[in-house]
Amino acid sequence: MAQRFKGEFVQKMDGKGRVSIPAAFRRVLEDCDPEHNPDREPQLVLVYGDHRREFIEGFTMTAMEEVDDKIAQLPRGSKPRRALERTFSGQAVQLQVNETGQIVLSPKLREKLGLTNQVFFIASGDTFQIWHPDTYEDQASAMDDYLDEFEEGFDVLTLLDAAPGV
Repeated sequence: MAQRFKGEFVQKMDGKGRVSIPAAFRRVLEDCDPEHNPDREPQLVLVYGDHRREFIEGFTMTAMEEVDDKIAQLPRGSKPRRALERTFSGQAVQLQVNETGQIVLSPKLREKLGLTNQVFFIASGDTFQIWHPDTYEDQASAMDDYLDEFEEGFDVLTLLDAAPGV
């Protein structure tokens, strides 16, 4: 099983869109890039999607290959396949982390999220998300509201009982 991303981080971004990938995230990217070696920094895929997506999702090369394989199993030309290809191939960009651990977010990506000088990274299993810090706080408040619907002393681990195969 591939490593998983863990944690949340606020990183500074310069005027050219350079932002450091959190060091813990870089280790996962390295481990999940079959072409990574000491002479070559890891690659990743950023999926930005359409106007409904308020964040950019970072995929390891291994995780992206799994998504691509599942898409390829759908009938060629079908609406679901075209929608997934559009999102995960067309509305995505493959990047390489530079030698200082940074990536460059293009003006298009920065504009999409309204990023100026700070970027919020949060782990999401085998992917991570990049948010505008304020937008993430709004989304986090909605999740808090969901969790507040449960009784006092609720253990969030009980949600795993609904997972298939558990």
